[in-house]
Amino acid sequence: MTANTEDQQHLSADVLVVGFGKGGKTAARALGGAGKTVVLVEESARMYGGTCPNVGCVPSKGMVHHSRKRRPQDDPQRFYEQSVDKVQDVREFMRQGNYDGLTGVESVTVVTGKAVFTDPHTVAVSKADGGRLTVTAETVLVNTGSRPVVPDTPGLRASRFLLTSTELLESRHLPQRLAIIGGGYLGLEFAAIYQRFGSRVTMLARGERFLPRADADVAEAVRTILGGEGVTIVTGAQVREVRDGQDDTTVVYDAGGTEHTLTVDAVLPATGRVPATDGLGLESAGVRTAKDGAIEVDEHLRTSQPHIFALGDVNGGPKFTYISLDDSRIVLDQLLGEGQRTTADRGAVPNTVFMTPPLATVGLTEQEARAAGHRIKVARENVEDILAMPRAYAVEETRGLMKFVIDADTDLILGAALLSVDAQELINTVTLAIRHRITATELRNTIYTHPSSTEAFNEAPRTIIHEDPPTGQH
Repeated sequence: MTANTEDQQHLSADVLVVGFGKGGKTAARALGGAGKTVVLVEESARMYGGTCPNVGCVPSKGMVHHSRKRRPQDDPQRFYEQSVDKVQDVREFMRQGNYDGLTGVESVTVVTGKAVFTDPHTVAVSKADGGRLTVTAETVLVNTGSRPVVPDTPGLRASRFLLTSTELLESRHLPQRLAIIGGGYLGLEFAAIYQRFGSRVTMLARGERFLPRADADVAEAVRTILGGEGVTIVTGAQVREVRDGQDDTTVVYDAGGTEHTLTVDAVLPATGRVPATDGLGLESAGVRTAKDGAIEVDEHLRTSQPHIFALGDVNGGPKFTYISLDDSRIVLDQLLGEGQRTTADRGAVPNTVFMTPPLATVGLTEQEARAAGHRIKVARENVEDILAMPRAYAVEETRGLMKFVIDADTDLILGAALLSVDAQELINTVTLAIRHRITATELRNTIYTHPSSTEAFNEAPRTIIHEDPPTGQH
């Protein structure tokens, strides 16, 4: 229902969705299809569909794809410009498709503007066209995502050469020299992408240990691959200052007890993301947040206000688009189903770093498994030695390894790290095995198509390099 006053419009709906992310749009479409009236408010028209298809995983993976296609004879700058244009064409196609797919549902209304809560059931919207609007709903879903963190390093935020991941992906200028501050997964992806496009990339990782969340052998394999492609990785780097010159900027950092300088054309902070809750007026809605701005939720994703749910990055959970999708399933089960599904149902959640070859992981590392009290056996094999995987040789990508952490008493797979061609696909099979308690023996003895990467599972999990002794033996 719509009501007009002299200065603004008012909408009432069954459900209000703030943010056009994966979880929000999926829930909005399902609720609209179930006959609910839904109003979805998105701050930016260029963000229909959320972070992933617009400024995150889809354009970045598009850049991964194009960077692999550059030939030695291709002019780096021209090839890069063409790649950016192609990726942005795909982004626009997906943005428009997301918008059309939702507005095609009769009971769903999409409003473009900034939403601010005025009470637990109402938001005031400053529309992109300059108008004003209020929306009131019985149920509210918040799906505003997250934003990149830019450290408060002297000179960094004011630097003319600072680029966020979004800005770097959309810039048509290929930096000749790129500094990446941070040694996490985002930094790895961008290092691999831009080194292949022709930039000279230096990663400044704060920790003394490279990839501390991975087992040491996996981290070393990743470092060897990136180093072989020309990426310079500095661990234990404490960035002290960024000093702009006329045509470039200098990053000042400490490492190994001494001060170093690095002159570059662009600086990318890859130091994480925080929930995008600033300016939402959550205090007016009575919604509690954590210190980092994340909306506090229970296992059903209800906030401190039971009629308000938070989905995706904004609730402080794992920052993956597929988690936002799963969040929508939990919320829809609350609103349309039996209300039994919870965040505890997820079990193993896979993750992939799209370097070349990709690094995909799921479950426990070797360190984590022992810390959890498991007696384990470890299977590991270099891809170049997996004779059951001829696809790696066929596509000329034999770098990397496959590692499995297996419970020595039950033969259940506890975790895996796959650094190999097609790892982003392979990890989903391992994830299913973990969730459904399929043993390593069953995974090894399954029939896979040939030649495929999956048939590596016929061999790699049987290559045991270590087994913990039985309890009480040393």
